[in-house]
Amino acid sequence: MSNEHVFETLLDYLKKSRGFDFTGYKRPSLMRRVRKQMMSHEIDDFNTYLDYLQVHPEEFLPLFNTILINTTMFRRDALSWDYLQTDVLPELIARKPDNEPIRIWSAGCSSGEEAYTIAMIVVEEVGLEVFRDRVKIYATDVDDDALNVARQATYPAKAMESLPAGWRDKYFEPVNGGAFACCPDLRRRVIFGRHDLVQDAPISRLDLLVCRNTLMYFNAETQSQILDRFHFALNDNGMLFLGEAEMLITHTNLFIPFNLHHRLFCRMLKPSQNVRMLTLPQPLDDSREYRDDEYATLREAATDVVPVAQIVIDRNGLLVMANAVARVLFNLDVLDRGRLFQDLEISYRPIELRSPIEQAYQKNQSIAISNVPRHLQDGDTQYFDIQIDLIKNQNDTAIGVSITFIDMTLYNGLRIELQQANQELQAANEELQSSNEELETTNEELQSTNEELETTNEELETTNEELEITNQELQSTNQELQSINQELQQCTLDLHQANGFLSSMLPNFRAGVMVLNSQCKILRWNPEAENLWGLSGKRVQDKSFFELDLGLPVNELRDPVYQCLKGSIDQYELVLNATLPQGRSIQCRIQLHPLVSLDQEQEGIILLVEKI
Repeated sequence: MSNEHVFETLLDYLKKSRGFDFTGYKRPSLMRRVRKQMMSHEIDDFNTYLDYLQVHPEEFLPLFNTILINTTMFRRDALSWDYLQTDVLPELIARKPDNEPIRIWSAGCSSGEEAYTIAMIVVEEVGLEVFRDRVKIYATDVDDDALNVARQATYPAKAMESLPAGWRDKYFEPVNGGAFACCPDLRRRVIFGRHDLVQDAPISRLDLLVCRNTLMYFNAETQSQILDRFHFALNDNGMLFLGEAEMLITHTNLFIPFNLHHRLFCRMLKPSQNVRMLTLPQPLDDSREYRDDEYATLREAATDVVPVAQIVIDRNGLLVMANAVARVLFNLDVLDRGRLFQDLEISYRPIELRSPIEQAYQKNQSIAISNVPRHLQDGDTQYFDIQIDLIKNQNDTAIGVSITFIDMTLYNGLRIELQQANQELQAANEELQSSNEELETTNEELQSTNEELETTNEELETTNEELEITNQELQSTNQELQSINQELQQCTLDLHQANGFLSSMLPNFRAGVMVLNSQCKILRWNPEAENLWGLSGKRVQDKSFFELDLGLPVNELRDPVYQCLKGSIDQYELVLNATLPQGRSIQCRIQLHPLVSLDQEQEGIILLVEKI
């Protein structure tokens, strides 16, 4: 079985056992992250690692933390955030009526810095009072651990360094340990929830969707599916804010660049029917307040995807509904709902409709009007077939009418062109055939060139995203190295403190202190030992105790020392005759104590020598 096939089996196991679907992620970067985690267990192949996961379920958490690179910060790419705050938010908010909420989604929010950055710049624009009343920010991620950090909303002082001057004191409060917690006014308006961009339906009716440095981890097909959902989630005037490495080059049918340098995109106003049908929204658990109007949203979406213009008039002559095509075609607005139909231009142009509507009510049947011309300002003419159908309630009583405008312009044009073509066909057949052949050749050449350009663009985009992923990994590794360096510095400080403590204690002993390691070599030798035997600590350092000429019968200590090293005895005391360097004989009381580490391992012997 090939290595790639085993890796796919591993991904399928992760999906079935833990619900994480990584099949849409780019294979090179995904395999690199999995191998990094395998190295921590000294595992070389995916098949062995799959067996390891099946036996050790606790391994899933560190594996997911390694795959999901949670590298983020406040106001990352500050120039782009400044542009969003000064050039985009004011216009976006100005278009919203004062009584409508401002809805924002931070997709792939990681540990929450991005979501709180959005909250801060919105407060700077609209003020805290409006922010509390109108703004709601949804922040989602697939990593539960990162979401737990985000919900706590507490960050170290170092994370605050990227904020503008004064923002930390304005929006955060100091807590124990030198950290800072987000103020309650901001925290209450940010709703965190787990959300898988590949599997879960999007949050709907958004004014701003922020998804930075997340799409680059997915392959092209998965990116396209996610962007389809993003397109549905946004309002007509909504904005999409992406990361530096995400270009949207291959998705111009859904979004158009607003500012390509800062990765800001506008939603196209005419989505395809397939996009709408595939991405109908289901609210997350954190957006339950909108579940009540789920069916209203569904009905509105269904009428908007109808490819023909349609309006609905109630029995009182009021405009009830106009789908997306009708609004664009006849210049209708949301505010026109509820107005008298007779006050609207569509009631008499391109044709007077009030009489046919009344006729439909009187005859209790549908009315069809064919080939109605509509003259446009640029001189062109459209042709419509108009169908007026009664809408009835359960009692079979007419409560309104549905008026459908079927654009027949193309059909009429084709019919005229067909008549002309039939007249000219016999004389121009050979010329037409030659022109068609040249046109097909040109189209093939253009298509080939276009495919080559698309391939080149995709390769460049993939390379750019791989570089960004590598940069993310380097940042993550750098953070790990910084943590290790801090631990080493702390260990060095502890060692210096221990050495200082030992150095200050040994000179104060009235007895001679000799510290031996497990090989009976001298580790320490206090000043009293120097006075007794006339040897300095530097001269005896790392020398064997039993090889020193001390004037002390060290051979009589050999057996007790070895017994103490083996742990056979905890301590030992004896009295020996010794000769000082001056030639004077003395009696010494010698005590042996084991030298034990913090792990309770025998590391040496402490000898205390006291003159009697």
